[in-house]
Amino acid sequence: MQPYLMTGELTMFRDAVRRFIEKEVVPYHEQWEKDGIVPRDLWLKTGEMGFLCMNVPEEYSGGGVDDYRFNTILNEEMCRVGALGPGFIVHNELVAPYLMAYGTQAQKQKYLPPMASGELITAIAMTEPNTGSDLANVKTTALRRNGHYLVNGQKTFISNGINNDLVITVVKTDPEQGARGISLLLIERGMAGYERGRNLEKIGRHAQDTAELFFRDVEAPVENLLGKEGEGFYYLMHNLPQERLAIAISAQVGAERALEMTRQYCQERYAFGQPIGRFQNSRFKLAEMATEVEIGRVFLDHCIELQMQKQLTPEKAAMAKWWISDMQKRVVDQCLQLHGGYGYILEYPIAKLYLDQRVDPIHGGTNEIMKEIIGRSMGF
Repeated sequence: MQPYLMTGELTMFRDAVRRFIEKEVVPYHEQWEKDGIVPRDLWLKTGEMGFLCMNVPEEYSGGGVDDYRFNTILNEEMCRVGALGPGFIVHNELVAPYLMAYGTQAQKQKYLPPMASGELITAIAMTEPNTGSDLANVKTTALRRNGHYLVNGQKTFISNGINNDLVITVVKTDPEQGARGISLLLIERGMAGYERGRNLEKIGRHAQDTAELFFRDVEAPVENLLGKEGEGFYYLMHNLPQERLAIAISAQVGAERALEMTRQYCQERYAFGQPIGRFQNSRFKLAEMATEVEIGRVFLDHCIELQMQKQLTPEKAAMAKWWISDMQKRVVDQCLQLHGGYGYILEYPIAKLYLDQRVDPIHGGTNEIMKEIIGRSMGF
């Protein structure tokens, strides 16, 4: 795992993250899966360790480290143990960058320090019941009325949907302008008319609170506009590559984890007097998967390097998100097959990984949309 360039500082950071996860996450994650949510005190503990808002400047209580590898390490270490409940990726890799890039000084001072401490949990609300990857057609409106925005609409599949205290909400401030009418608005817990719906039941990632959000005549101050009116679609297109890279990282680690646990299983499981890994079919399948996983890691490390240089393009991020998440899906499916009947039993980690990984080709923009982005970048 981690073949990208590691410094002594990064190695120490990885060790600290790993120890924290082994102590504060692994023993409790199974219960969080049953509860359908991660307790808020985990966010406080994570903030106390300095693992939230690591790329945020110190003047806003962040880590002050402009190095994407720190985010990568946290993502990898959570995925390494299958701890996909805590929504730190949304907080660190989506919301914080939006606030840093487009927030006013007052917004940064208000929100970033409690985000870094874990006191304030964040989300971003794009998807609607009838609008997924086609963001230009969102229906939630925010119309200016007497010094505030009047927000009406509905969002769904929102990660950190129950726990969030602040949600960046994709709205139409000018419904007649299509993509040019899209803006981003900061909606806070406690605003009248802002309600959470169901904590949605999913086939996997049960500890991750994924909810519906409802906005019924919510009065949001005009100061809660993030950036400029009508620029929201541009902001989304500019920032989505980092989200897609984060999904690719998660998928790559999932594939690596599946391959390693299956390699071990094929050494330990005997059939017809020998380990099943000695059968040609098993060896060939493992060889094929090892090659694909290696290809994924090399390309992913290239994308991480581009992200560190602020040169990761939307089409390159789309390539990583699409190919690596589809590769993970193929690898995990084949790994489950090599486990035989035990692969179908949930006490075996491969079964849970099979369920957890299935969303990666869907969220962050479906892989079909990723291919559209790549194709259009080629002039078609």
